[in-house]
Amino acid sequence: PAEKLLNHGLILPILLPFIAGIALLLLGETPSMRWRLDPRRLSLSSVALLLPVALLLLARASTGTYATYALGHWPAPFGILLVLDRCSALLLLLVALVALAALLHALATGSDRRGRWFHALFQFQLMGLNGAFLAGDLFNLFVFFEILLIASYGLLLHGGGAARLRAGLHYVILNLAGSALFLIAIATLYGTTGALNFADLAQRIATAPTETAGLLRAGALLLLVVFGLKAAILPLYCWLPAAYASSSAPVAALFALLTKVGVYAILRITTLLFGSDAGPAAQVLAPWLLPLGLTTLLAGALGMLASAELRRLLAYGVIVSIGTLLIGLGLDSSAGLGAALVYLVHTTLIGAGMFLLADLIAAQRGHLDHRPAAPLVQPALLGGLFLAGAIAMAGLPPLSGFFGKLLLLRAATDSATLPWIWGGILGSGLLVIIALSRSGSALFWLPATAATVNTASAPIRQWLPAAALLAAAPLLILFGQPLLDFATATAQQLREPAGYIHAVLGDPAVATVVLP
Repeated sequence: PAEKLLNHGLILPILLPFIAGIALLLLGETPSMRWRLDPRRLSLSSVALLLPVALLLLARASTGTYATYALGHWPAPFGILLVLDRCSALLLLLVALVALAALLHALATGSDRRGRWFHALFQFQLMGLNGAFLAGDLFNLFVFFEILLIASYGLLLHGGGAARLRAGLHYVILNLAGSALFLIAIATLYGTTGALNFADLAQRIATAPTETAGLLRAGALLLLVVFGLKAAILPLYCWLPAAYASSSAPVAALFALLTKVGVYAILRITTLLFGSDAGPAAQVLAPWLLPLGLTTLLAGALGMLASAELRRLLAYGVIVSIGTLLIGLGLDSSAGLGAALVYLVHTTLIGAGMFLLADLIAAQRGHLDHRPAAPLVQPALLGGLFLAGAIAMAGLPPLSGFFGKLLLLRAATDSATLPWIWGGILGSGLLVIIALSRSGSALFWLPATAATVNTASAPIRQWLPAAALLAAAPLLILFGQPLLDFATATAQQLREPAGYIHAVLGDPAVATVVLP
């Protein structure tokens, strides 16, 4: 039946890139004359299919019900379980949008041909991202983390070069250490509660005896360190600027999602496992989020101000966005969480679009630092896109960054930390404005040298992916009310973990889908 086919769509965000990745490994890097399959077309087809799948899942989740998919028909809390709610559906859509734009840019500019296995690694990266957002238990969250990290190692090094090798070495070592800590945290919680499924774990933590409080709190704080490393919060962000600045533009755009996985994981465990109903471990993480958010925000803004190269500046901009998101989580309110979700949509799309745009500027200018360079062939087009992206990143009206920050400021109105939050967001915004203004002035207004790097205009297929992502800045304002309504409903759903628990463990009072 059609309904059963629709239900099986829950596994497609994982299955599509998995099958495509395996096929791309078997095909190699050249078209197969036997099967008449072009690896580039296969990769693009797989990514393009993710978009309608994500839209269908978002429409389904928008009703407020949970959908669960039990692989092998093992009932919860046993076996592998995928869970879809409003939050995971929103993030699946962001993955599809950013991945499609990044891949189209790679195909148009030829950056996918600068090394081997780009398309297979790209697909496995998507598989890990989507799996992490759908995982219904702690261990499989670790598995999908490892899949996306292993793929990201290869993508970071794609194209070679000393800078990428140096950044990749730091990235690999830190994330291997993070993975080891992740396993220790999982072992601690499993040894204490005997559960790994999120819903089952939440119930057992809530009813755990007081003598286990120390171990539960230790496990929670270990998870915060692990996810903080993935999210690049202070002081664990040292790997990010070099990694993002040295990777190719499509990879950097896709990497804009990596830090969001860490933020998502922090959000999930904070609301579901260690919320106000977590017994001896209640609110163990809450006191840390706001200070970490404010300090990360300040560190990112200062990094942007100190950056003399656009790609590194944008990398620090990612850190600014992570700090801003943590502030929303740290407010511990539906309004704060809803504002953070609105800002998450904005910063993911705009950040990815700016990395793609930086690649186009570098192709015509020769480099992205503040020295004089070759004249731009399309200064009006690239300058206009940069101006729109800079206004959105800085949070100035009338674009989407202003909308997200305004919601955060309003959500902090009743908070005792209001002066710190307003001072942090507005002060960092001023630093971001100065950094972007200085960079834009150097890139577009400095006297040009006589040398020419690229005298050909970028065709529409090259600049359209960046323009499409940056178009989110005005579109999120035009459709701001539906987005805010969805974000508010998502925040309320996240702050009511009983609905998640009942849906996963089979309470008939909550709509649930469990498939063979």
